Amino acid sequence: MAMANLYVGILNTRTKTLSVQTACLVSVIVANRYNISIQMASKAASAAAAAASKYGPLWGRGYETFLNRRILSVTGTSDHATTYLQGLVTSDLTAEPSPPREENMENVHNLSGIDTSSMESSSEEQPIEEEVPVNFTSKMRSTCFLDHRGRILTDALLWKRTINNNDNADSNKKTTEYLIDAPNNTADLLFAHLKQHKLRRSKIKLVDKSNELSVHAVYGTLNAEGAPTGYMASMDPRHPSLGMRILSVGDEIVDTDDAAVVNTDDSSTTTPSSSPLRNKRQQHFETLMNNFFPSTPGTYSVLRKLAGIAEGSEITSKTALECNQEFLNAISFTKGCYLGQELTARSQFTGVVRKRIVPVMIVDTEMEVPRPWVMASMIQDLGEKDGVEKIFGGMKTVGEDEEKAIKQGENSTNDASCSKDDANKENEEKKKNVPELKGYIPPPLPKLSAPGAGSIVSMMMGTVNMSEPKVHPDDQRRAEQDAEKYKEELKKLQTSAEQLQSEVSELAVPGSSIIDKKDGKTIGKVISTPAPGTTVILAQMRLDRLGLLGKGDNKWLRTNKILIGDNSTKEYRYLPYLPLWWPDIDRATGKEKIVENEDEELDELPQ
Repeated sequence: MAMANLYVGILNTRTKTLSVQTACLVSVIVANRYNISIQMASKAASAAAAAASKYGPLWGRGYETFLNRRILSVTGTSDHATTYLQGLVTSDLTAEPSPPREENMENVHNLSGIDTSSMESSSEEQPIEEEVPVNFTSKMRSTCFLDHRGRILTDALLWKRTINNNDNADSNKKTTEYLIDAPNNTADLLFAHLKQHKLRRSKIKLVDKSNELSVHAVYGTLNAEGAPTGYMASMDPRHPSLGMRILSVGDEIVDTDDAAVVNTDDSSTTTPSSSPLRNKRQQHFETLMNNFFPSTPGTYSVLRKLAGIAEGSEITSKTALECNQEFLNAISFTKGCYLGQELTARSQFTGVVRKRIVPVMIVDTEMEVPRPWVMASMIQDLGEKDGVEKIFGGMKTVGEDEEKAIKQGENSTNDASCSKDDANKENEEKKKNVPELKGYIPPPLPKLSAPGAGSIVSMMMGTVNMSEPKVHPDDQRRAEQDAEKYKEELKKLQTSAEQLQSEVSELAVPGSSIIDKKDGKTIGKVISTPAPGTTVILAQMRLDRLGLLGKGDNKWLRTNKILIGDNSTKEYRYLPYLPLWWPDIDRATGKEKIVENEDEELDELPQ
């Protein structure tokens, strides 16, 4: 089921699921592996360029109901609920949330290294959807709850709605309700935390509504407007690629008698998945959705890990910045005091963030490293400017082959000198082909969307079937032999991939160390099991070992070898990547890079 979700999620929207950068890179991988022309393979990239959203690609169309989420309610008349929660959450409830970062499509397209200008007409073959405005309002925001030390208790999505008190004497007084959508594995901890800080606030009411309400997600759309009666809908405030969140809240969806039964302040002993009221809401939602989207349970578990987002108990007791919560719009550094603010503010304004949670793809050391990581390694080795020139210009190391030939007595000095001149002229010509990135500095690691990462995983595991090329009837026998050979190789690839996946699932458990074989040092800790159907884990990694912190003494190498766990002996290779929603990282602080002008940014380029 997990692998099916991965495969369907990637291919359901066809070319639209790939970002421009990833579509182009994947097209090269496909072309090289299956001897398909670059022009043919790049049609997908061209179509993706035309259809991609400003927030990057979307997962395939589908929906699911969350059975592992809890809904906690905080209500209060006037602004009492807002005042109460304002002192407990990291976001500013009195201000509108900031929208997620937009993807610079033009720069990413240039960075792909494939010229699709001659194939612009191919985008006309695919219908282009009209871009829908994505609104982010205070009705839903991402946030965190911290303990008194400034460590995370849990992350959460915070819904807000206003309820009219028609039965009160003063009907002008409205009740504000916050519905906290939290992971099930931290909901009890959060509920106890809320009750602990309620104190004598008699105008605040806390209720666990997990058995009354249901929460869902819809993938493959950016339109969250016009929700049906009884539903609240909003794009995920962390990043739209995570889908649209839907909360079933209306009493009209269920029977009136059932809706009148509410929970007390104590959490219910009935599990949310077995609640009759919640089941009715789920059935109503599925009836609405089945005509438009397929049911894809388990998608979110794959999607969020490919997108590099940790949640719930995975981030408990860690600092907010280590868990990238400021990148996910969950932290305000301008609001007033709140519980745990001191450590968060000190880390942001004076400290250095030395480790962060990143998605990491684990592969066998014998497996060929995919091109995005080869490019990243070249950029780290040569610096951004020279690395880009080498990648796109394909420039030689002048005289390298000739000097080797001289030592073997297979070439003369004069011939080597001429070869050097020829290489210099060739390099000058190739420099002209280096794309203009308009101030864009390539990241030191691949920057991938969740569908892009999933596409690479699928190809490496042999789960994407390539159509066989058409052949001339005279070559039919040869074609049959090639097809048989292809099937055998594909079967071997799938078998080895399944074995790798099994090994990683066994070793990569939360808390396992990631040890660099080069010096025996621990460079990271596993915080989540692999995304279902993949070998992609979430790990808290040292930024200096990724080439994201420091002056470059420690660089990420594509030839790296690691051990997973203290008692493991088998070597693996780790391929980290940056989620699409990450900003540029300042190598001096490990935090978001702030550049006042382009000249300053150009001065910082490594020479």
